[in-house]
Formats: sequence, C-alpha cells, structure tokens
Amino acid sequence: MTTRRRSLLLLTTDVGLSVFLIMIVVFIFVLTPLGRIGIIGRFVIDIFFSLLLISGIASVSEHRGVFAAVTGIAVLALVFRWTDSFISLPALQVLDYGATIVSVLLFCMIILARVFKKGPMTFHRIEGAMAVYLLLGLAWAYAYQLLAYLNPGAYSGAVTASEGFSSWIYFSFVTLATLGYGDISPVHPVARSLATAEAITGQLYLAVLIARLVSQELFYRQLRSEGGADSPKGRDDDMPGPEAR
Repeated sequence: MTTRRRSLLLLTTDVGLSVFLIMIVVFIFVLTPLGRIGIIGRFVIDIFFSLLLISGIASVSEHRGVFAAVTGIAVLALVFRWTDSFISLPALQVLDYGATIVSVLLFCMIILARVFKKGPMTFHRIEGAMAVYLLLGLAWAYAYQLLAYLNPGAYSGAVTASEGFSSWIYFSFVTLATLGYGDISPVHPVARSLATAEAITGQLYLAVLIARLVSQELFYRQLRSEGGADSPKGRDDDMPGPEAR
C-alpha cells in the first residue's frame, strides 16, 4: 500500500478524527499565539491552515457530492488567503474571512456526521466531537475579526482589527465557554448578537452532545449484550464492551 493511500485511509476512518483534533489544537493553541509574539510568521500559519483544509477535503473524498462542495469552498478560501498574503486589498480580506468561515462550518457538519454515523461510540469519535467544539470557536473568531475589520468600533477594550488573530481566538473561546472576563466587550449590535449566539451555541452543543453520545453508546451496548445480528464488530469498535470491564 502506497504512502498516499495509507494517508487517505487514515483520514477517512475514525482515527482521522483524532488527527483532526491534534491539528486543530496545534493551530489554535500553539501556532496562533506564536505568530502573535513574532516567533513564527504568517507564512507558517497559512501553510498549516492549508494542510488543515486539505485534510478535511481528503476525509470526504469517498462522497462525490460532498467532496465537490467542500473542495470548491476550501479552494476559494485558500486562494483568497494566499492572494491576500501577497496583495493586501480590503476586498480580498473580506472574501478570505467569509470563505474561511463557510469552510470551517462545513467541516463542523462533516465531522459531526462522521461522529454520529452508525456504529458504537469510539474514543476517536469522542475526539471528533471535541474537534467540532474547537471548530465552532474558530469560526466565530473569524466572524469577530471580519466584523472588526468592517467596523473598527464594534468592540471595546484591548483589541483592534490589527491586533492579531490570537486576540479574536481568545475572545471567541472565552465567549463560547461563557467566562466573560470583560477585557474585550462587543459594542455594535451585530457584535453583541454574534457573542450571544456563540454563548448559547456552546452551551447547547455540550448538552445535546453528551445526551447523544450516551444514548448511542447505550444502544450499541444493548445490541452487544443481546447478541443481535446488527451488533457492531471489527476495527470500528475501539471501546471495550461491557464484558471487558
């Protein structure tokens, strides 16, 4: 089996969800802060983000319709991002932010579909659900940055449109977790609406997710205990059954 085929197989199985989580964590909590303090440049961050999008495209390669839609949006996001890196135009930045937001939200739906597909709830699927939570924060961070770019007075506090993406990452996850430190505050009505929507989404996602994960795992445990014909077996069943515990 070639290296390319192995990589594609990795991304299209449940293990790929864990790979996504690792990549997203590195992008949000390692590369972005390092870029803000000048240890690494935007070029490195853009390369890693491009790899993140390409991995997302590869993970849906088996579904032609979804693959075409995701590829189109992701390619647009990459084109706008890399063009903006060399040609700084206001329109390009707006298009870059917009296409990136759509791409990230598409990946949220794709990963959720893989997390809740037929089968037992494996450790990799749980990590995929965690990746979606981080992607939600990432999507809102880009939305905040876009709004601040269009309306510099939309937020008050120690942040401006040119402050850097790390500030919007910070504000987004503080809002998603409903911590609300208050050092950055939404002032514009649209900014307040975005912050409110993110806070509600973060709480509802966790509540619904836990209920869904538990119900799905209990359902398949019952199938295993009854020895039903549809009882899942094989490599997808990464979690030990009741008898192993």
